[in-house]
Amino acid sequence: MKKALIIISVFIAGLSLWNCNEPVIQAEFKDMLKLTVYDYLVQHKDSFSSFLSILEKAGIDKTMSAYNPNGTDYTLFLPDNKAIEDFVKNNKQFSSLNDLLNDTKYVEAFAKYHIINMGISSNDFPFGAFSQPTLSGDYLTVSFIIEPDTSYYKINNQSAVVKPNIEVSNGYIHVIQSALIPITFTTYNWLEQNKNFSVFKAAVDLTGLKDTLNINKKTDIKKSRPCTLLVEPDSVYNKRNIRSVSDLANMISPGNTNYTNKYNPLYNYVAYHILEESRFLDDFEGVATNYATYSDIPVNINGNGIDLLINKGKEVFKLIIVNKDTTKIDYIGFNYDASNVLTQTGAIHFIDQIMKQYSPSMAIVTYEFFEESVLNEYRLKAGSYLIENPATLNFIKWTGPDLVFVKTDDTSEPAYNGDYLQIIGDFSISYTIPKIVQGKYKVFLGADAYSQQNALVELFIDGKKTGGLIDLTTGGTSSTPIPRIDLGTVNFIKYDKHVIEVRSLIPGRFKWDYIRFEPN
Repeated sequence: MKKALIIISVFIAGLSLWNCNEPVIQAEFKDMLKLTVYDYLVQHKDSFSSFLSILEKAGIDKTMSAYNPNGTDYTLFLPDNKAIEDFVKNNKQFSSLNDLLNDTKYVEAFAKYHIINMGISSNDFPFGAFSQPTLSGDYLTVSFIIEPDTSYYKINNQSAVVKPNIEVSNGYIHVIQSALIPITFTTYNWLEQNKNFSVFKAAVDLTGLKDTLNINKKTDIKKSRPCTLLVEPDSVYNKRNIRSVSDLANMISPGNTNYTNKYNPLYNYVAYHILEESRFLDDFEGVATNYATYSDIPVNINGNGIDLLINKGKEVFKLIIVNKDTTKIDYIGFNYDASNVLTQTGAIHFIDQIMKQYSPSMAIVTYEFFEESVLNEYRLKAGSYLIENPATLNFIKWTGPDLVFVKTDDTSEPAYNGDYLQIIGDFSISYTIPKIVQGKYKVFLGADAYSQQNALVELFIDGKKTGGLIDLTTGGTSSTPIPRIDLGTVNFIKYDKHVIEVRSLIPGRFKWDYIRFEPN
């Protein structure tokens, strides 16, 4: 992963040319401080009149003529007239631009899909999903494509950025090679549409895990959580003489054909490829830990080195011998260029070896309430959010005063990611953390401990008191108000979820940042 980012940095530093046929990244250094996004389109009608018409028909022209009242600027991924012409030509729903413009509902969704609710230059592009949604409420992804004679950003694996960083008074414009097609398909739909993944898709059908990968977060009225799929293409299976799901079942689950049973080896093999929550490649970088899967054990991904390594040291896939030097490939890698596929279910990444289940080693894990989808929505914009309906939370329960989630953009905020839970008074609050590998861990609490307003509390894990009295009025400093509070050790007997409960002994304020477990 870092190898790819190093190449990207070197490439960007040396860019000076832009070729329409082979798009590369180049900033436009014009003074656009008096022009809005809309003004720019009006002044460049020769190239962008089609999208300008779409913007006006959708009623977003005024929005693009003003500052963003709910964020910091806007980002427009702008298709030129040729891109819109190609979009109409390849869309069976419309025979002309006028047909498209006459479908008001579609035009509005289409226009909003191209605009992110935040100003972002290419220097701040992630290697995954943008942190802010589009005006349509969707998320776009960005990848960096490296080819022999050119390199460029690609949005949603659909469209190359051919002219980035046109800075205007209310944001950024990035000209793209083709129009973006709103993503409406699920992860399962994607497997259906891509025949080079037929073996794994058939295994999903055989094990009854279709429903897990067929969740559409935008339309499903039931509470649903996103997930991440790690998947091998047929070419990886074919190298091991696996050419059908029967071959795979015979290798993974010989003699046991009850494939829909949660204890069946093939069921667990498929479920092991499905990670809880939607995670993009940059989410794996800089940490080596275990990620909860839909199987009975987690998968280990090490992102601390040059590359992202899955289950390092569990199986030797290849020995490369050059003269007297031997290189051992004992990990599963990612296909970076093709990964970060976004669906309405979550992210899809492609891996280069058959990923069997292996019991992982213990790893450092830090839990910060990311399992709660409601809190993740609050993280999109700074503010203090009162949790009015306890039923909206699945993993956090409390009794006593109001519970508030605080998100701040203040760079001096000591809490991880600038957010924390806060409750003031006489309270009890519990947090059910995801499954953690069995073993002995040191436990650390992250909470504000530098105010006389704070409470004195006790902490319990699965009903057993861990550590002594925790005096949150002291222990922190002006420079480190949220210290790592050492609670001693805990020994987990099996891979399972656990309940962390904090109870006030002397009422006061409790600002909870995280709970952390480190192998002892």
